[in-house]
Amino acid sequence: MERCGWCLCNEKMIKYHDEEWGVPVRDDRKQFEYLMMEVMQCGLNWNMMLQKREIFRECFDGFDYEKVAEYGEEDILRILGTEGMIRSRRKVEAVIHNARCFRKVREEFGTFSEYLWGFSQGKMILYMGHQKGQIPARNGLSDRVSADLKKRGFKYLGSVTVYAHLQACGMVNDHWEGCFRYGEVMEGAETAGKEREKEA
Repeated sequence: MERCGWCLCNEKMIKYHDEEWGVPVRDDRKQFEYLMMEVMQCGLNWNMMLQKREIFRECFDGFDYEKVAEYGEEDILRILGTEGMIRSRRKVEAVIHNARCFRKVREEFGTFSEYLWGFSQGKMILYMGHQKGQIPARNGLSDRVSADLKKRGFKYLGSVTVYAHLQACGMVNDHWEGCFRYGEVMEGAETAGKEREKEA
């Protein structure tokens, strides 16, 4: 069975690739989970995030954005004191701050997913060349989403980080064409083909 090469380093990465990466996400708790993990990942790597995922779940109430939005100083100290947790106060504070911004987006759009998928008109995007492995770190779409998130107050969500999120939540299908998941994640999804050079 062929897979994208990036996931082959260990079983957790393979499981994440096989079961989650690139599957269209319409659930807001899952959106928040992925975004929070992207914030924690800045300057590190995704493998470490998957290894620490259960610690994150413990620290952030199972990624319940409503609860996280109400966190205060006591919660910050509790999280930073948790064994195995990434001890970056700035990142922990950013997650809490982003939960509050996330809640405001939900108030405006009904769900965060409706807001995010609005950038692609609800479609999964297939960029020419990406299925051959020619994948950029960012593009015009992630630039636009990142700029809008920043305007709404979100932190640690630059264009590169946002592009990784769009891949994870299935807005962009960046599985290699020979990967068994390339076609599977598209089942039941409306897709749109685009030339990445013309993405602005």
